[in-house]
Amino acid sequence: MAKAFASQGDMEEKQVSFTQVGEGLWAFTAEGDPNTGVIIGDDSVMIVEAQATPRLARKVIEKVREVTDKPISHLAMTHYHAVRVLGASAYGADTVIMGEKARAMVVERGQEDWDSEFARFPRLFQGHEEIPGLTWPTTTFNDRMTVYLGNRRVDLMHLGRAHTAGDIVVHVPDQNVMFTGDIVEYKSACYCGDGHFGDWPKTLEAIRAFDLDAIAPGRGDALVGREMVNAALDSTADFVRSTYRPAAKVALSGGTLKEAWDAVRAECDPKFSDYAIYEHCLPFNVARAYDEARDIDTPRVWTAERDAELWNALQD
Repeated sequence: MAKAFASQGDMEEKQVSFTQVGEGLWAFTAEGDPNTGVIIGDDSVMIVEAQATPRLARKVIEKVREVTDKPISHLAMTHYHAVRVLGASAYGADTVIMGEKARAMVVERGQEDWDSEFARFPRLFQGHEEIPGLTWPTTTFNDRMTVYLGNRRVDLMHLGRAHTAGDIVVHVPDQNVMFTGDIVEYKSACYCGDGHFGDWPKTLEAIRAFDLDAIAPGRGDALVGREMVNAALDSTADFVRSTYRPAAKVALSGGTLKEAWDAVRAECDPKFSDYAIYEHCLPFNVARAYDEARDIDTPRVWTAERDAELWNALQD
């Protein structure tokens, strides 16, 4: 490979924050690394997003133990990506929840995604030897399910395709707080390599309709207050549209992937180049936008080999 992925050179440890987003609700964030949510019920705890390894999951557990000694009974994962799910074994949760579509994507491409992300994110996969294998849910659903942590109600919903075809969100109605996974980001690039550009803005509007008091996004700081929530929804939608439009224009006029890359950079660099993981996401985002514009509805499977081929093709 002529040049390493941006994420391969990112080996600096990130500063962890643990932010309260509602009564008994917390967001574990780390400067643009994958976030994890914590929902404390009457008798037990639900974790939202597992982290990439048991090593990273234990950092979450350390923070949880600063605020509660209740057992972790449930683990919910918003989608199938390796950096979100492979730390699951550390929590010891009896109930592991995914959307049915996300489980199907583990079957279809889970190992390939693990291999791909392992090569892209060496820092996140330190301690990978502890990962026991692919993470499988014990419980799945299609459109909606509700979990009661004692009296605390937690609604898990599929609101539409966005970051992947199987994204779910987790809503705690007593505080009107939502854990969105990578459907919403804050000052962090959206990874669109497995995304659905045409559906993503509609899914964001479905989230906006809840008129939320806080969001724990997939990456970036916790969003507390409606002004911050709406700003993040707006900036995420702008990122998605600004990536797709120039790539689609090139693809539909018969241009090359490299020309699409140049067009997206011209549109997005001035607005988003200071966002976390921007450089890492860009080649995958352009490739997926180029494909979607040519009516490839199902994102092609990323492998370590395909990653390298794409990156080399864009270096000329």
